[in-house]
Amino acid sequence: MSLLASITGPRDLDALSPEQLEQLAQEVRDFLVENVSRTGGHLGPNLGVVELTIALHRVFDSPNDPFVFDTGHQSYVHKLLTGRQDFRGLRSRGGLAGYPQRSESPHDVVESSHASSSLSWADGISRALTRTGRTDRHVVAVVGDGALTGGMTWEALNNISDDNERNLVIVVNDNGRSYAPTIGGMARYLNRVRTTEGYENLRRGSDSFFRRLGPAGRAVYRGVRGGTHGFLSRFTNNEALYSNLDIKYLGPIDGHDLRALDETLRLAKAHHAPVIVHVITEKGRGYEPARNDEADQFHAVGKIDPATGEPLGSSDAVAWTDVFADALVDAGERREDVIAITAAMLRPTGLQPFAQRFPDRVYDVGIAEQHAVASAAGLAFGGLHPVVAIYATFMNRAFDQVMMDVALHRAGVTFVLDRSGVTGPDGPSHHGVWDLAMLQLVPGIRIAAPRDEKRLREEFDEAIAVADAPTVVRFPKGAVSPELPAVERLADGTDVLWRHGEQDVLLVGIGPMAGLAMDVAGRLRAQGIGATVIDPRWVVPVQPSVVELAASHRLVITIEDGIRVGGIGTRVRQVLREAGVDTAVDELGLPDAFIDHASREQILEDAGLTAAKIAQDVVAQVLGTRIPVARPSTDTGAIWAVAPESAPADEERQER
Repeated sequence: MSLLASITGPRDLDALSPEQLEQLAQEVRDFLVENVSRTGGHLGPNLGVVELTIALHRVFDSPNDPFVFDTGHQSYVHKLLTGRQDFRGLRSRGGLAGYPQRSESPHDVVESSHASSSLSWADGISRALTRTGRTDRHVVAVVGDGALTGGMTWEALNNISDDNERNLVIVVNDNGRSYAPTIGGMARYLNRVRTTEGYENLRRGSDSFFRRLGPAGRAVYRGVRGGTHGFLSRFTNNEALYSNLDIKYLGPIDGHDLRALDETLRLAKAHHAPVIVHVITEKGRGYEPARNDEADQFHAVGKIDPATGEPLGSSDAVAWTDVFADALVDAGERREDVIAITAAMLRPTGLQPFAQRFPDRVYDVGIAEQHAVASAAGLAFGGLHPVVAIYATFMNRAFDQVMMDVALHRAGVTFVLDRSGVTGPDGPSHHGVWDLAMLQLVPGIRIAAPRDEKRLREEFDEAIAVADAPTVVRFPKGAVSPELPAVERLADGTDVLWRHGEQDVLLVGIGPMAGLAMDVAGRLRAQGIGATVIDPRWVVPVQPSVVELAASHRLVITIEDGIRVGGIGTRVRQVLREAGVDTAVDELGLPDAFIDHASREQILEDAGLTAAKIAQDVVAQVLGTRIPVARPSTDTGAIWAVAPESAPADEERQER
């Protein structure tokens, strides 16, 4: 029986010898490579925190001592040590989540994996424990160094340093990277500490010298390391970083040295006041394919060959992100005022090609979306056109800046939201389902949702042509949808994709959901129900042609991959009422809920966003047996009562 298999909870670690702990660390790494290669997931970050997580669970008593991970993608080892060793369904429905999840274990506290919030959580928990007399408990925050680029971290540190009467340990997991190499002045400072030859020589020399003196020497060594700012940290001038925080600082220490970690964490635990423990780790540790990956040290991988790290079953399909990347470079060639901004995600958002072509026209601000957006407003004021590329889920963090810094000042800023809609295995904190409902509240904003590659390129060009208002271009994760040509483009830019039969149902497909709307139309045709399918292209504001077409149809169906509450369908219905159009509107989308991890297809099916389910409901609405009921028609004799199982062939669906 392997050591890892014998670990059912953290206290099983207590009986292990130093040699067994080293063996356990190797077994954990082997387990991660073998299992994550099968499912995909965050491999590199977890390979880097193996020894750190073992040491934390040896020294502290989770869940009595709550652990907060920032971000939660570094929690796989934590899961293994807290009794969750079935990784076969990792990030799949019914399997383990890729982030901490309270329903899995009492050892998981914070489920959100938007970076830089952990210290605020830790501040609140530690204050609560102190106020309620539970002073024997500790709070442990494990903060990736990338999170230090976020403003919330420093707001929290400011408040933590103002109250030193609680047991709070802040572990800075410093590997020099967030997704890609961590950027900014903080990163440069920590990098100097990490790579200073004098620090390394002094650390090794002092460690070796004091250990030769036996237990007394080790006690002296711990005292030296644990001074208010630390002898070694003074040598590397680290007090310049932490001296004004009024928080005890320990480190930097080798994050792969179990003995040093154990001693330092016990010293931090005994301090009974907030402590920063600076731990230097290596992302991808122990797995050469990850270590050799210059892009992100296998931050997140799909299914790979564990021996080589090469992706399995890779497709030649073009990704939405790649299309945007190419379109941005094209725009940069034509317009010198186009610049790009991102928040620590240069490669994931497709900005790398632009950065290679125009290195002085890209700003990576770190994990600081609020700063990115407010800075973009200033850049626009200075005569440039910023393109802010962010995952849709992270746009939530900068809503105030979009509203008050960009829109209020009528700044020409284009937001490109990658991973919009359902993202699947990353779970509730990463689905990009709120942007349509949230951003359409912003006065003057214009939102585009391209349905295919060609429309992404043209809508992006239209977006950056707007100089007096914020514009948004959103697209989902994965491969671009097949090209879906229009039958006709109307005067206001709306594309008509399908016309057949009577004007019974107007199907409004939002972005990639246009393909689903076409499928529904084909099924309705088989039922004798006429349909028109349109793609508004620019979904906010609602185009006049949408109102005109709705007035001439018996029923309007909107289909979007955002939440129904306050979504595009709701806006269409409101605009119709304002225009005096009483056509019933059925707004189809996702529920206002935190959607668990599963495949995109499973989630859409749960929400009723399948062609068969939508067609069946529309038939009932046209027949008057389901609300909202379609306006009456004098010709319903050909309508069946049940939707067919399949749609007509593509060539039949193109009939005008």
